[in-house]
Amino acid sequence: MPHEARLLAALGRQSGASSDHDLNGGLGLPPERNLRAAAVLVAIWDRDGEAHVVLTKRASHLKHHPGQIAFPGGKIEDSDQGPEAAALREAQEETGLDPGAVQVLGTLAPHQTVTGFMVTPVVARIHAAFDPRPDPSEVEEVFAVPLSHVLDPGRYRVEGRQWRGQLRRYYTVPWGPYYIWGATARILYGLAQRVAG
Repeated sequence: MPHEARLLAALGRQSGASSDHDLNGGLGLPPERNLRAAAVLVAIWDRDGEAHVVLTKRASHLKHHPGQIAFPGGKIEDSDQGPEAAALREAQEETGLDPGAVQVLGTLAPHQTVTGFMVTPVVARIHAAFDPRPDPSEVEEVFAVPLSHVLDPGRYRVEGRQWRGQLRRYYTVPWGPYYIWGATARILYGLAQRVAG
């Protein structure tokens, strides 16, 4: 796959950590706040002759981030053997993706979220059949966005809204009916920058 070589080259390039605060210098977390370790799976899925990225739409009944677009992922548990294992476990729970159908290519620099997580994005390739089965307790929908769309830095916009009395700016990369924003868009933007070199 031609895109795999580009991804591997990008993963080999050094880059600094990213943050939901990149565009909001005064809205960082208090320095004494402990960040919880988490991991997400940036799964590349070849479908219909084109590479895609697997994303989820979170269930609307969830207490945190209902209806938002996200990578499969979650907190790293004590039983996980690192972020790769956590990302694969969460992806299996949320989307039905068999870890045996996945080849991990590498990780991106950690991303700090405004909600207090330090997220390790795990980039992987799905190399076997995948029939998405969303877990209705967490996920409303599993869908795929063309990799070419999210690797184009020109597709990204900076938008803003009021948050805790201040204007908070964030990246967006809409696709069709899906409004991809916040940490998910920031992680994808970081990947696009690394691929662009």
